[in-house]
Amino acid sequence: MYRNPLKKTIEYVKGCGPERAKTLQAELGIFRYEDLLNHFPFRYVDRSKYYSIREIRSTAAEIQLKGQIVSIQDINQGKVKRTVAKFQDGTGTLELTWFKITKWQREKLQNDIFKEIVVYGKLKEFNGNYSIVHPEIETIEDAKQAPQGLFPVYSSTEKLQKKGISNRIIQKMVTAIFDEHIKIEENIPQNLIQHFKLMSREQAYKTIHFPPNLDDLKQAENRLKFEEFFFLNMSMLSQKIQNKAKNKSNPFQLIGDYFNTFYNHHLPFELTGAQKRVIKEIRLDLKHPAQMNRLLQGDVGSGKTMVALLSMLIALDNGFQAALIAPTEILAQQHYNSIVEMLGEMNVEVALLTGSVTKKKREPILENLLSGKLHIIIGTHALLEDTVQFHNLGLSIIDEQHRFGVAQRAKFWRKAKLPPHILVMTATPIPRTLSMTMYGDLDVSIIDELPQGRKPIKTLSKTDAHRLQLFDFMKKEIEKGRQVYVVYPLIEESEKLDLKDLMDGFESVTRHFPLPQYAVGIVHGKQKAKDKEFEMQRFKRGETQILVATTVIEVGVNVPNASVMIIENSERFGLSQLHQLRGRVGRGAEQSYCILMVGGKLNPISQRRIEAMCETNDGFQLAEIDLELRGPGDMMGTQQSGVLDFKIADITKDKKILQAARTCVEHILKHDPNLMLPEHLNMRNFFIDNFKEKVGWSQIS
Repeated sequence: MYRNPLKKTIEYVKGCGPERAKTLQAELGIFRYEDLLNHFPFRYVDRSKYYSIREIRSTAAEIQLKGQIVSIQDINQGKVKRTVAKFQDGTGTLELTWFKITKWQREKLQNDIFKEIVVYGKLKEFNGNYSIVHPEIETIEDAKQAPQGLFPVYSSTEKLQKKGISNRIIQKMVTAIFDEHIKIEENIPQNLIQHFKLMSREQAYKTIHFPPNLDDLKQAENRLKFEEFFFLNMSMLSQKIQNKAKNKSNPFQLIGDYFNTFYNHHLPFELTGAQKRVIKEIRLDLKHPAQMNRLLQGDVGSGKTMVALLSMLIALDNGFQAALIAPTEILAQQHYNSIVEMLGEMNVEVALLTGSVTKKKREPILENLLSGKLHIIIGTHALLEDTVQFHNLGLSIIDEQHRFGVAQRAKFWRKAKLPPHILVMTATPIPRTLSMTMYGDLDVSIIDELPQGRKPIKTLSKTDAHRLQLFDFMKKEIEKGRQVYVVYPLIEESEKLDLKDLMDGFESVTRHFPLPQYAVGIVHGKQKAKDKEFEMQRFKRGETQILVATTVIEVGVNVPNASVMIIENSERFGLSQLHQLRGRVGRGAEQSYCILMVGGKLNPISQRRIEAMCETNDGFQLAEIDLELRGPGDMMGTQQSGVLDFKIADITKDKKILQAARTCVEHILKHDPNLMLPEHLNMRNFFIDNFKEKVGWSQIS
């Protein structure tokens, strides 16, 4: 039986003990040896050089001194209390200051008085006097035993400091683990280590904590990053293999009348090459008795709804029902309208079920769904209710998956005898690196081209000084028969400032575009649903030329005649949201424009967002920029943050390492899906030891 010595509890490390172990567990989540080894330094300092007080010039540097403490006193100045020790080294004097000194620190100071010690910290200067606030102090003997080269600095907390667990203590505990001469088993096949010239795992851990130089540190980081990406992908791709083996579903082997009639007689436009490729990928998946789990990514206006409809028609051809669930009523209504319009006179029963559907209208929908008379149902979370039962659900399409929890999606799947095939759609282009880590257990299809005849939207940035020019431009576009959106940020519906901005903006627009020559509509989240719908339909019919709105129109409005999108205070929007809003125009054959109105001086991140919007219409390119600006956690929200909880790897900076690790895992699992080859034994043991609960390998011993 494989036993990992790094699973020993932390209290057995020399210099730790039960009390310190409890604090490390509570503050840093360090329970075992391996947790401490994976608590990597966040920076390194050069502790090889000693300064004399006489040499001190810089006030920003961290310095190291040898000398003696000659006095200690407590100083109270009103509410500010501090402890000050006078430190001398024969060339001068400086102060060591503590604003919050712990009992153990005070005792240690008193014991060290007049002894030769080493002091380390950041230098401060005030009125020509130097001091070091909260310095690190150790004896000459301890300093001699410290590792040579770059000195590790670990993240800490106030409670750790109070309990006497300083940076030096953590460093000593890490050293103690290595002094036990525990063999750190290799967990990556030797052929990969040789191919990529990777440092051994044991050497990488020693080097990451105590690097002799920057070159070795870089090698250690690369090794540990590769390992982290490698086993993340191993976990996700193994899960994918297991799902395909375990999750049976109904094979859709027919392409029949529903699909062919629509494709040959009702298709409103020629499919793009990307749409054809994606439909082919979906058809191949649906032929098999294994459940399809596919992520469909597409930019704004790329035609994901068309792909969804064709997929649903394949389900109908095979005698099954299809469902599409969207996160909001507006988006569900938009999908419903689009699909009903595209199907035209075809004999396909489609219904919409949302929270606002009355009981009187709901009952026949539920009856027809259960009897099988209803072919396609589109809705919101209302579809997840227990009262919603299907005759034979075969395909579930989930729009914007990240807005639905795992438990909610599982509820959807249990509405069929065999799990339905799953197609997940997202209108937010996801960078390749992020999709590999976020959705690595799904097959991915990408629609990466827009329908023919669409002209690229021209995006410009303007300030309030250009307001009159902007109004003139709007009038010229309206004279051509076009329509205009003016969008205001409404971060929180309750924010009075935002609502005031919207109403002030509406009044300003109506002054410059008065009745009866112009008609201006307004839409915001505080309106009743029927009032919102009334205004949106007026705009869609062309009865209003300008729609002043909040971001409620980010999704759910498709007006090909609208050619101008003006976004007020655009610096307050995220890049993804700006791109989504821009996608409301450019849906017809005419030239469209997006005007980003900015106010005041922009911070560097806002400036980069605005520049990126003006530079490109490519959602995938913008997603890459967004990833670099915001980081993966902020970009995807808290729902999936655990997936991205890397200790050292960074998907924004380490794309090449991620891709290499992914390719290696794909190759290994293709040829040895159960990791049974002798050369994969250590890798298999490590994987089961650390990931079996996540992947469901608990039956493997």
